[in-house]
Amino acid sequence: MIPGLVGEAETVVREEDVVSRLGGEITVDVLSTPKLIQLMEESAIHAIRDFIPPDQLCLGTEVRIRHISPTPLGMKVTAHALLKKVDKNRLFFLVDAYDGVEKVAEGEHERILLSREKFLQKVEKKKKS
Repeated sequence: MIPGLVGEAETVVREEDVVSRLGGEITVDVLSTPKLIQLMEESAIHAIRDFIPPDQLCLGTEVRIRHISPTPLGMKVTAHALLKKVDKNRLFFLVDAYDGVEKVAEGEHERILLSREKFLQKVEKKKKS
């Protein structure tokens, strides 16, 4: 992996993406933070997907973002990721997101490269316990 790789992911905010779908007393129809994080992770994956060896997986391990502005139902939001640093099998990204009006989030995201086979063995072992 080479620092400087960039990725992008976009979506239009749908009913299943809004805060009111999370339950509880909050009934506003704006993009939820979990869906925003998912979009930012997708942008990081898009930055590196062509460089992941077939015998490896790249999984998210940490997300630190500020969700700074709401995005209403029906509006498009675009996330960007920049691979900032590579430390052995750890990948560090700067991420942000914009709707059609302004920046809505910014932060950092970490992913890790690991053996597909070993990971799936661990999952199977956990299923059996």
